[in-house]
Amino acid sequence: MNVETPQGTLHVHRTGTSGRPLLLLHPLALSGAVWDPVARFFADQAQVLALDARGHGASTWDGNDFTVADMAADAAAVIEAAGAGPADVVGLSMGASTALTLAAARPDLVHRLVLADGTAYYGDDAVGVWAERAERATTVARNKQLDFQRDRWFAAPFLEQHPDEVQRVCEIFLKTDSAAHGAACRALGGLDARAQLGDVTARTLVLVGEEDYATPPEMSQALADGLRDAELRVLEKTRHLSLLERPDLWPELAEFFGGSK
Repeated sequence: MNVETPQGTLHVHRTGTSGRPLLLLHPLALSGAVWDPVARFFADQAQVLALDARGHGASTWDGNDFTVADMAADAAAVIEAAGAGPADVVGLSMGASTALTLAAARPDLVHRLVLADGTAYYGDDAVGVWAERAERATTVARNKQLDFQRDRWFAAPFLEQHPDEVQRVCEIFLKTDSAAHGAACRALGGLDARAQLGDVTARTLVLVGEEDYATPPEMSQALADGLRDAELRVLEKTRHLSLLERPDLWPELAEFFGGSK
């Protein structure tokens, strides 16, 4: 499924054709394909829409810098194109920041919200820190970045026990355009959605890995504290890509969305 917007074409991995839309928003430097196992799980009860962020996956990009608000507007366009909103929205890492921004700007489009390993604000030094990450993203060969990424993404037992899944995620990372990766880093550096937390009306589940040092638990605690209707769960022995590392959570998400599986 492709959605045309003023900035270009957004590619959406669509699984399932009935039920309320379930929009999945992926982490930095990956694509909607990272959600494939989750999409298969939900395919018989939802219209699953896994969006490729601009410049990631098969979505186009004009080469100009963009913001998290721009990515949230892209997500809104996808829900509207599906024609069956409001949607349940799940965001992981960068996707969580995008989902939060979407829910604050367009509460009419969000039924239930899951924010996994995300934040509204990366701190007072975020612009500089993320500028450095953008520089590394665009100047270091992608395969040379994998050791750093794997260690952040998954806890040691998962790396050892699920090498095929780890390799699948690595392959998606290797295919991601380095310039788009860098632009997304700068977008995260400019993120400050703290003042918008009170605008989110959707019931929200906030998840974070206990061992997540990319967006540590205190960032998720701040989200839960600032939102109107949020529950926080800290996941033991789990790192940054919690919803991939913990498939045991998927049935709980189904219940949260109002179904069962």
